[in-house]
Amino acid sequence: MVERRGAVENLVIDSAFWRGRRVFVTGHTGFKGAWLSLMLARLSARVSGFALAPPTDPNLFTLAGVGAGLDDRRGDIRDLEALAGALEAAQPEILIHLAAQPLVRQSYAAPVETFETNVLGVVNALEAARRVKSVRAIVVVTTDKCYENREWLWAYRESDELGGRDPYSASKACAELVAQAYRKSFFEGGAAVVTARAGNVIGGGDFSPDRILPDAFRAIAAGEVLRVRAPRAVRPWQHALEPLAGYLLLAQKACEAPASCEGAWNFGPGADSERDVQSLLQRFMAPWGEAARWRIDGGEHLHEAGLLRLDAARAREMLQWRPRLSFDEAIGWTSDWYRAFAAGADMRAFTLNQIDGYLGQWTRLTSPFAERERDAAKETCHAAQGIA
Repeated sequence: MVERRGAVENLVIDSAFWRGRRVFVTGHTGFKGAWLSLMLARLSARVSGFALAPPTDPNLFTLAGVGAGLDDRRGDIRDLEALAGALEAAQPEILIHLAAQPLVRQSYAAPVETFETNVLGVVNALEAARRVKSVRAIVVVTTDKCYENREWLWAYRESDELGGRDPYSASKACAELVAQAYRKSFFEGGAAVVTARAGNVIGGGDFSPDRILPDAFRAIAAGEVLRVRAPRAVRPWQHALEPLAGYLLLAQKACEAPASCEGAWNFGPGADSERDVQSLLQRFMAPWGEAARWRIDGGEHLHEAGLLRLDAARAREMLQWRPRLSFDEAIGWTSDWYRAFAAGADMRAFTLNQIDGYLGQWTRLTSPFAERERDAAKETCHAAQGIA
């Protein structure tokens, strides 16, 4: 058991389950995919990845040396035969499908590519999995934006209507329908197929365009003023490690009790994390001092959804999942990561240290750091604490 904030919590991630488990991750070179691959490596899983080259330079995959701990295969999720070949070679027990075009604004610029990647990509992942008998569980990651957003105040449940005004949101709603159709048509009595919905994740190592904290870091690094579209827009922010822990719990449950976990699952933060963009920026930028500046951009903008809450009661009750990091902790961990990067720290050691700190709240790791990596992590974190 671990004790945190005065309460005793169950250790729900079973390190024994993951040790030696063959896991196939699509999109492992992306932001969330890199964090997930490192988490799996810390749990001693045998990870294979299939993805295009990292989408940005710099990127978390390279900075944290993610490729050193897995079978790194490159390919386009839209290429069924290439994906099927990689899956057949890996013979995984668990498939976690993350590969996607993840940006709302990019979906306006490239709608065809967005639908091909986000819809056909899911078709190909499930079709390829049909050919591999070793697969026991498939987790298809979509987004909170798959819901028909009515801009209401209460949280969306998994049974609420799907939809999407922009190409990205619509493509993710389609992905949900594809997963449901494949589950009912081809996987009854076979591998468990589940979908996971989360959104507005933050964390170190995200360098994507048109995301608020990566944009803020780039502005600080360049000595520029950040232009903010909607400082009063409220979002439910959470660190990427939070839903990723949910995906691991969901995959574990899907293997151990598949009949009890079919369908969709929400992974959203609590009300404490529902803050406007201005509050987010103030907390993120505070450690940077006068180097951090922003102003409102009053230009014309594309439509983006307003407040969208998720009801994560199913995950809380059936997986014992709940967010571990407060709003301040999530932003603090993120700001610390970027400041360490700006200072030239060992980002593999720093990232692994954050992962171990987080996983330690869920379980006791059975395969600890090598001495060299542990010492490097401590030195990196101590140095980061002194960054102005």
